[in-house]
Amino acid sequence: MNLLEDTIAAIATPYGVGAISVIRISGPASIAITDTVFAASSQKKLAEAPSHTIHYGNIIDRNGDVLDDVLVSVFKAPHSFTGEESVEISTHGNPLICQNLLSLLTEKGARLAEPGEFTRRAYINGRLDLAQAEAVAAVISARTDASLKGARNQLDGLLSREVAALRDKLVNSASLVELELDFAEEDLEFVDKTGLTALISEIVNSLDNLLKTYRFGKVLREGINVAIVGKPNVGKSSLLNYLVKEYRAIVSEIPGTTRDIIREEVTIDGYLYIFHDTAGIRDSADVIELEGVRRSRSAIADADLILFLSDVTQGIDKSLFDELIALGDSGKIVSVINKVDIHPQHKVTGDVYISAKTGVGIADLFRILREKAVGSSVYTEKNALVSSLRHFNALSEAKNHLLNSLDSVSAHLSGEFQAVDLRRAVNSLSEVIGEVTSDDILNNIFQKFCIGK
Repeated sequence: MNLLEDTIAAIATPYGVGAISVIRISGPASIAITDTVFAASSQKKLAEAPSHTIHYGNIIDRNGDVLDDVLVSVFKAPHSFTGEESVEISTHGNPLICQNLLSLLTEKGARLAEPGEFTRRAYINGRLDLAQAEAVAAVISARTDASLKGARNQLDGLLSREVAALRDKLVNSASLVELELDFAEEDLEFVDKTGLTALISEIVNSLDNLLKTYRFGKVLREGINVAIVGKPNVGKSSLLNYLVKEYRAIVSEIPGTTRDIIREEVTIDGYLYIFHDTAGIRDSADVIELEGVRRSRSAIADADLILFLSDVTQGIDKSLFDELIALGDSGKIVSVINKVDIHPQHKVTGDVYISAKTGVGIADLFRILREKAVGSSVYTEKNALVSSLRHFNALSEAKNHLLNSLDSVSAHLSGEFQAVDLRRAVNSLSEVIGEVTSDDILNNIFQKFCIGK
């Protein structure tokens, strides 16, 4: 059964009460099905309407009553988001109206869309490549200006065009190497080995440049996980409260007050930081506190950055610092000395000195966080960025295959070795833009989309 022959329908706007809601329909019978429930004020059928036109009228229910007065947008194939005949019905934003309308449409022959099915059809019908299709979800879920620009960058095809250009160069060279194999007995040479080596080296360099953007791209896409870690009573909860500008965590002089991970998201200079206020790490006979300490250690292992908080009265706990290094990378640890408002003339050494009570030093802390998270990267809309682990892995595989191919050329191995690695590199690049992919990969990508997109 060809699912593209189905006509699908779904609510495209968030569920709930609002000014309007939009029902999206796509597939070969979209316009015909809509015509069975829609009475245009012009008394004309949508089948007669030009593409990209909007029509006012009423939705008529199964009893012949008016369900709602609506606007219907018509999109004729292939000039629609999916590349198919499509209709969008704008109703009043009442969930009851939407559910009744969906019920009518399914009675007339449509079926409910699966998550991401509209975008999947756009990919299958060539309206988007796979990297652009993935960017649709990233645009929808972006939570900061920087992440939105990064997602928009990918949706506009900057990454796709760069990867496709590299792939096309490789396809041409791989084809010549394979052609040479067909004429091996005639001892004909179609490929200049010096030129081939230079081309492969150039593409490896381009892939290296793309792979280096992953750290920054991942920050744009997912944000930065920051664990606030330290002994009890050094001011972890006070720092979190200052960052989120509200009394979010309980602050007490009693050690062990924080028993669980408190998670808060904060946008700083356009980047999303996910702060995790962890339980103070220490030995305890309290079972609940011990569970909090266990969760703290897990949060530390998963963190992109660790704020190792000490205060001027207690100094730095060397054993705890050593444990942090054992749990993660020492390069992601920022030593923060708190409570400088109490003892300005202290001798405790750290990366930054703050007061979670007055805000002294917080600007310096933000600067260090950004430097640690994104390094010297400067985002511009002209850069192609790698933000997906799937893309990173595929590009890494392509680079490794090309390095193997260079080794084959250097070792004067027969063309079969070069051809195999070149073809594998082509396939890895093709996976990024969806020229070569499997149903399992597609299902994994699109099942994460919202229904209606």
